[in-house]
Amino acid sequence: MMGRIIYFIGGLLVTGMVSAQQLETYIQEAEDNNPEIQAFERKYDIAMEKVKEVNFLPNTDVSAGYFVSEPETRTGAQKLRLSLKQMLPWFGTITARENYMGSLADAQYEDLVIAKRRLRLSVSQSYYRLYAIKAKQRVLDENIALLETYERLALTSVEVGKASAVDVLRLQIRQHELEQRKDVLEQDYLAEQTLFNNLLNRDETLDVIVYDALLVPEEDPVLERDGLDVHPELMKYDKLYESIDKSELLNQKESSPNLGIGLDYVSVAERPDMDFTDNGKDILMPMVSLSIPIFNNRYKSISRQNKLKQQEVIALKNERRNTLETMLEKALKNRESSKISFRTQAKNIDKAKNGEEILIKSYETGKMDFNDVLDIQELQLKFQVNQIESIKNYFLESITINYLTQ
Repeated sequence: MMGRIIYFIGGLLVTGMVSAQQLETYIQEAEDNNPEIQAFERKYDIAMEKVKEVNFLPNTDVSAGYFVSEPETRTGAQKLRLSLKQMLPWFGTITARENYMGSLADAQYEDLVIAKRRLRLSVSQSYYRLYAIKAKQRVLDENIALLETYERLALTSVEVGKASAVDVLRLQIRQHELEQRKDVLEQDYLAEQTLFNNLLNRDETLDVIVYDALLVPEEDPVLERDGLDVHPELMKYDKLYESIDKSELLNQKESSPNLGIGLDYVSVAERPDMDFTDNGKDILMPMVSLSIPIFNNRYKSISRQNKLKQQEVIALKNERRNTLETMLEKALKNRESSKISFRTQAKNIDKAKNGEEILIKSYETGKMDFNDVLDIQELQLKFQVNQIESIKNYFLESITINYLTQ
């Protein structure tokens, strides 16, 4: 007997491991195919391209002019003027731009990580809901088969005058009720299967492999509370705070003067009535310019805005941390409640099984009460369904805890 029990428990553990591996396969498939994840990946790619986009210089100014009325100079009349000018940002401005856009890309990457975590959570939640529906259908099948057995016993009792036809009808009505519940569960399963397959971005009608047996473990996994400190939803605010720092450095660079270098070329015609050195010599004039932001209220305002933005980010991070900590504590409490419920339902199922055995023995002595049969069957089904709900809720809370801490 002990060997059979060990074999049964070992089988459940192996099934649980296979089920976890299958779930990880589904999660990986969802990450590869889910349209929302693909959209976040494209957003991140765009953000990385913007880092390259800001590595540029202002447009080079090129101008040309023709003197309609030619001004005379000592060396001849000016006929044509060409100008070339290039403005240059202050030293380090381009690097500051790249650093700022890079920090925004880092924040965008955290959005991608968060989206993948939430997808993992959604896929896992749907998977365990599918498991619960399947498990309830299986329990209903077992109870329908049990009622069919009792029906045969009742028919035999009617023949020998130990039961009435009403007892048989009650058992049949109860079977019909369970068949109805099973049909409703089938519709629930199809709806949940559609949701699950949509998360994986595949055909809605594809079967989902959900294994039969799951048990609530005796010991919970070790909880790493420090994982909450590096949760992507909080890390995103750190990246946003850093991006504001980079924005302020860029603002300081942009408030500095801009340098300009240029070259003017003037075409000069020769004077025909004179012969001297440099007659008709063209003019070439290098130029340097400086653009000074004297009226810099704009930059001062941006600095004040950046300080306010950082204060806002700190407040939002603290608020989100409080929310995540509340979620974690609630999930831990609910998981423990599910474990307690699972154990209680297991005890109740054992008691119901004992009651069922007593009824069978009563039948052998000719004293079976089929009203008691329906009562004990209803209790047994209630405890079995409650136990399945406990298992489902335990794993739903566990994946919420994993979402928050891993």
